[in-house]
Amino acid sequence: MSVLKGPREEWRRILHEGVPTWVRPEGDKLRLGDGRTVEDADATYLPPCDPTKIICIHLNYDSRRVEFKAPPLVTPTYFQKPLTTLNSHRGFLNRPANCKYLNYEGEIAAIVGKPMRNVAREDVWDYLAGFAPANDVGAQDFRDTDAGSMLRVKGQDGFCPVGPGIVRGVDIRKETVRTYINGKVVQQGPVSEMTFPIDYIFADLSRHITFLPGDIVLTGTPANSRPMNPGDVVEVEVTGIGKITNTVQDVPAPAHKVGHEPTDTEIVRRVALGQF
Repeated sequence: MSVLKGPREEWRRILHEGVPTWVRPEGDKLRLGDGRTVEDADATYLPPCDPTKIICIHLNYDSRRVEFKAPPLVTPTYFQKPLTTLNSHRGFLNRPANCKYLNYEGEIAAIVGKPMRNVAREDVWDYLAGFAPANDVGAQDFRDTDAGSMLRVKGQDGFCPVGPGIVRGVDIRKETVRTYINGKVVQQGPVSEMTFPIDYIFADLSRHITFLPGDIVLTGTPANSRPMNPGDVVEVEVTGIGKITNTVQDVPAPAHKVGHEPTDTEIVRRVALGQF
């Protein structure tokens, strides 16, 4: 059955009695497979999948492209986030003490359900497990290095919260992404604004790359990505899918001064603050 067609179905994964456990949300409770329930408020969430790769697309919402003052795109470009970026609902986002531009980017995570290779656009939806809200967090202080790969910008530990669960049975093409900081909407964009739709992305990449169950593609963010501050509560909502919540905290700077240090240059400020 296509991931786009109902009924809506959601699975979440929590740590219960020391064991990763799949649950179904039921109002304020989560139902375990053995029939017991736990309070959602008391649950410790885990990422809802175990990817072998996390692939992200650049500038896929037209509002973001316009904000960057970039020309119309004729082909997409991509980058990867390390698996150690994976984070979960209610997890903390760590801003190193020597950084000041920790930006949110609310996105949709498209999660693979079965092996994909050379899949046609019209068949992509049959290969997906579902969708989840995600935050493509980035320390823009490192924009001056890594030659566009954004390894240190987007690749730090915990910089990819995904969840709370995986949802299928919703036509994601009709939904909207919103980001909130401390309850205020700071980003918003309809999925219809994507330059390269989700089916295009997977058809493009699967020509060359085998996707495996649990793999994640982050599908782009609308305009108005801006820095977060310690103590901020950031939420990414995808209508029809759900909302992931994380809290920003300061952590010590790396102990050893080796390699590229965070910078506060014109290009860093332009990207972090949207001053193009």
